[in-house]
Amino acid sequence: MRDSKSLFEAASRLIPGGVNSPVRAFRGVGGEPFFVARGEGARLWDVDGRSYLDFLGSWGPLILGHAAPSVVAAVTEAAARGTSYGAPTGLEVEMAEAITAAYPSIELVRLVSSGTEAAMSAIRLARGATGRSILLKFDGCYHGHADSLLVKAGSGGATFSIPDSAGVPGPLAQLTVTAPFNDLDAVRSIFRERGREIAAVIVEPVAGNMGVVPPRPGFLEGLREITRAHDAVLIFDEVITGFRVAYGGAQELYGVRPDLTCLGKVIGGGLPVGAYGGSRQLMSHVAPLGAVYQAGTLSGNPLAVAAGLATLARLRDREVYRRLDALGAELERGLRAGAERARVPLTVNRVGSMLTGFFCDAAVTDYASAKRSDTKRYARYFHGMLERGVFLAPSQFEAAFVSLAHTDADIALAARAAAEALATA
Repeated sequence: MRDSKSLFEAASRLIPGGVNSPVRAFRGVGGEPFFVARGEGARLWDVDGRSYLDFLGSWGPLILGHAAPSVVAAVTEAAARGTSYGAPTGLEVEMAEAITAAYPSIELVRLVSSGTEAAMSAIRLARGATGRSILLKFDGCYHGHADSLLVKAGSGGATFSIPDSAGVPGPLAQLTVTAPFNDLDAVRSIFRERGREIAAVIVEPVAGNMGVVPPRPGFLEGLREITRAHDAVLIFDEVITGFRVAYGGAQELYGVRPDLTCLGKVIGGGLPVGAYGGSRQLMSHVAPLGAVYQAGTLSGNPLAVAAGLATLARLRDREVYRRLDALGAELERGLRAGAERARVPLTVNRVGSMLTGFFCDAAVTDYASAKRSDTKRYARYFHGMLERGVFLAPSQFEAAFVSLAHTDADIALAARAAAEALATA
């Protein structure tokens, strides 16, 4: 078997940057990525024979850990019957039943193949249903790589955005305006100016793509009030938080119901999947019932749905969320204690089993405050943890995830490793 170095050299000749998703290239922390040979429970093994305690969890889906026996069995059984049909299956109905039972805001749901596809489709639906064009999103919230979402703020919250990626036409980017996360005054100002043009507000109810940033008290409720007053659609992007922070997602945790919800990650149990859903009235605009077209050859793929259903079956016992929260809290305590001993400024944000340690000495409540973090120190910390056998996200601005496969001993090991790595970061 080839080692990581030779594989990365070969990949760099054949794949842009040597990776199939940019953050895997370690550009945010320096160095070269290792290549995975296998995963089991809370651990990964690379092709060089090293073992890592994994807190990346495939960026969130693996809430049961790697190769969970029930998930492997479900996928194996499904694969033996065929991998894709281009026709409906009973498993799709079971998944729809599970999602709508867990999310009262969802009466109809459409399965797709990725979180990007879910967000893109929900936005198209909002525009089609309202007859409006403008989308409001929040700085630092990521909703996939669809063109109208790859934008950054202009000179002010109510200004047009400019493309944040080559290949995104300026006129298309100008259909998206941005506001700071957790800033209701900015949202109200934008709606006063352009409320009649705004089709939807899309938000991660718990931000996970600038690092973990919880909503301030009243923020989600305020978005619900503003959008309802202006007949705009409120979209919760729960691709990360769905079935992660609670069985009913962030909307259960915070008691706010959106009009549309995007799901992914956990509902695929580690396989590619996405979903979007909402009220029967809104979702009736989607083809073949309505004029908003969306389709996908592999939507509702039987392998992904089987893996997702096996995962959700374990999560129906709400006690698992108490366990996940306890493990997350213990990891948070370990990080704080290690930073205090090392006299390293560290702000830890956590919601349940997802958390981020920001290398800064002030509260992180939005993208601007997250960007004050010392990314060079994070890079040193990341490699220090990797050397000690703990794998984190190769970027300061991502989440760490705890799974049900992690044990108390795993958390203690990670805390000790963090204390040592922080001392030299």
